[in-house]
Amino acid sequence: MNVHKNARMTVHGRLLLVRRVRERGWRVETAALAAGVSVRTAYKWLARHRAGGERALHDRSSAPARSPRRLPLAVTAAIERLRRQRLTGPQIARRLQRPRSTVGLVLRRLGLGRRAALEPRPPVIRYQRAGPGELLHIDTKKLGRIDGIGHRISGDRTGPRRHSGWEILHVAIDDAARLACSEILPDERKASAIAFLDRALGWFGHHGVTVERVMTDNGSAYRSHAFRHACADAGLRHLRTRPYTPRTNGKAERVIQTCLREWAYARPYASSSERSRAIDPWLHHYNHHRPHAGINAATPAARLNNLLGNES
Repeated sequence: MNVHKNARMTVHGRLLLVRRVRERGWRVETAALAAGVSVRTAYKWLARHRAGGERALHDRSSAPARSPRRLPLAVTAAIERLRRQRLTGPQIARRLQRPRSTVGLVLRRLGLGRRAALEPRPPVIRYQRAGPGELLHIDTKKLGRIDGIGHRISGDRTGPRRHSGWEILHVAIDDAARLACSEILPDERKASAIAFLDRALGWFGHHGVTVERVMTDNGSAYRSHAFRHACADAGLRHLRTRPYTPRTNGKAERVIQTCLREWAYARPYASSSERSRAIDPWLHHYNHHRPHAGINAATPAARLNNLLGNES
């Protein structure tokens, strides 16, 4: 039961009032005063109890007993049927000779206001490579340069807007172990992407991981001939996600969101350089101390050691 925030009594309070009057012999005025309600209200609950017993003390529905202007169920069903045939709201309104506002209200109530709701959602296909290095996910994220505390931290959007440019967070994460490395670079052009790839391969190699495949999105840097040649020179197979399906590279997307929440926007930074200095300690915590839900709450380092057969 949803009780109004200013209600003086709940069902139990109403029942107590009734019992005080009918079983204990209290005067109605006295029981009303003890309950903090008017005498008229006390008589109302007494009358309801006499008419319907304890169940009558519950709040009644606020829905009207009659709704003569309510849209017939057959019309609602017709609107849904036409919508599922890909007709727009105005087309349905003309077909059924109903106001556009009525059709729009029904479609929103049915959850069919947007055409995307008509498309069946693709099944979620989760995958995980068996061994470290079989697949390395790489992605980037723009970060605004810092020249003072911004509205994300202060919450104040009334001041003049500042824009000091961008710097790019490049991340790489192993599909099997979830071990991740990252760098902040000035841009996301092909030269920066290739340089990050080279350093990431060296970093993973230092941890005993030989990378076989790399997955990226379809950014211009990753579609370039230079990046393709860099992958070929390193003996890598380069995979790209399907257009408009970032979930294919979901592990990189996920680690970026974790970076933003737990590092980039976790506390105020006075400058971009201060934020950059904080990423290495955070990554160490992510890889060696932070439990990862995707690998049964193990840490990426422990998971890697287990996959490689090393001692923890």
